[in-house]
Amino acid sequence: MKNERWAIFLAATTAWLATVAAVDEAPLSAADRRAVVEQLGQALEANYVYPDKAKTIAATLRRNLDAGDYDTAHDRPALARELTDDLIAASGDLHFAVGVDPEWVANYAAKKDPARAAALREQERREEARQNFGFSGLRYLDGNIAYVDLAHFADPELGYDAAAAAMRFIENGDAVIYDLRYNNGGHLEMAQLLASQLFPGDRDQELFDYDYSLDGRRVARGQWVLPALPAKRLTGKPVYILTGSTSFSAAEWFAYTLKKLDRATLVGERTAGGAHPVDRKPVGRDFFVQVPIGQIRDPVDGGDFEGQGVAPDHQLASVDALAFAHRLALADLAKADPAKRADADWFAPQLAPHAPLSAAALEAVTGRYEGRRVDLVDGKLRYTWRERLRLTLEPLGGDLLAIEGVRDFRFRIVRKGGKVAALERINRDGTTQIYARLD
Repeated sequence: MKNERWAIFLAATTAWLATVAAVDEAPLSAADRRAVVEQLGQALEANYVYPDKAKTIAATLRRNLDAGDYDTAHDRPALARELTDDLIAASGDLHFAVGVDPEWVANYAAKKDPARAAALREQERREEARQNFGFSGLRYLDGNIAYVDLAHFADPELGYDAAAAAMRFIENGDAVIYDLRYNNGGHLEMAQLLASQLFPGDRDQELFDYDYSLDGRRVARGQWVLPALPAKRLTGKPVYILTGSTSFSAAEWFAYTLKKLDRATLVGERTAGGAHPVDRKPVGRDFFVQVPIGQIRDPVDGGDFEGQGVAPDHQLASVDALAFAHRLALADLAKADPAKRADADWFAPQLAPHAPLSAAALEAVTGRYEGRRVDLVDGKLRYTWRERLRLTLEPLGGDLLAIEGVRDFRFRIVRKGGKVAALERINRDGTTQIYARLD
């Protein structure tokens, strides 16, 4: 959407802007308040997703003004707060926010100047680059599971190279997990780009269908799987999406649509429930309004999740979602390919929830063993061999101990007569070796 670009964000993350003080701190006059209400009503009627409601809401604000409801709002932040409350009360839509930000208003107007618009765009690019365009983490989990931690959906015109690199990074995974638990939304076009990797490119597949208001005119469009991508497609590979109560807008749409299309399994908590896209519009020289401008519908039955959120397939606390999804991915891969059952069985202990060992239990493991020793340092077991090679041991539950950075073997604590008698090395190929305790 070249010059018609909008993003969808969590209203709560921008609500603080309603308290930003204007440069001009002169008290508001009655004429000032009336001008703001009139200009706000015009912005609503030109942009709000429901045109008929916009007229009703604007009329409500004018009646409140005439009734003296805003007479005590002597400064701009106070008026912005009262208008925000009244917009939400009149519409029932939590996306609404009125803010005070004359610098933003000036920049909005300056975008009509090509040179100024280019400078602002470059500033936006630099700010996005510092956040790596939303790609907070990329790695491979045990069992060849690709993992993408996505903090927000950046404008793909700015973040295309980062997205392309991420898509190429995960293309060799046997499955992929997208972590959207703390993603507050962003540009739906980035969601379209990333989702396109999960479908074949030789047939039409719609992802999102929506319409929105743009400065008084109605625009209808849909977004489809892109036919050309910068990376291999993950067609047929299992996909898991982690969700949380702060997953919002574009993050919710990414999860909701892929669930509707039977292309992803959702793990975590119900999302926030912000389905409407929003945009920010100037109101006079100092104020802006964040206004819902459109409706998005899924490509299956035309539904959405506004006010309800997206329900995960496996509901659990978001903090536990990654380990659960990792276990689920390994199990699903093992069902599809019995040769991968060994991976699922081997990694299951380190992914399963377990209680930490007590200080006494940790102390009981310390001592000298054949060719090695275990010490307790700052509450952690430190494993040393050849006198200078040291790694931390991590309890996995029961008598199993993982070794920091080691994936091919682990230890089991061997007890005799209630005392620790040896460490048994258990190799991934099933072979074992005993290291007897020497003290």
